[in-house]
Amino acid sequence: MAKEIVLDGDLKSILKALSKMKDPAGNSEIEKASGIEKSKLASKMKKLKDAGLVDSPERCKYCITASGKQKL
Repeated sequence: MAKEIVLDGDLKSILKALSKMKDPAGNSEIEKASGIEKSKLASKMKKLKDAGLVDSPERCKYCITASGKQKL
C-alpha cells in the first residue's frame, strides 16, 4: 500500500517536470527541469516513490505514474 503524502511546492515541481518527459529521467535532468537541487532530489524522489507517484523502471531513472498524474 502506497503512503499518502501532502505535496509541497518541491514535490509538485518534480511531478510537473516528470509529466513533461517522455522517457525515464535521471536526477540531473530532473534538476534542470524542476529547479530542485540535486542534493535534495534523492530524499524527495524516495517520498514520491514510496507514495506510488513515481516509478523507477531502471536504476536511477524515474518516471511519473498514473497516480502521480492525478495528483497534478
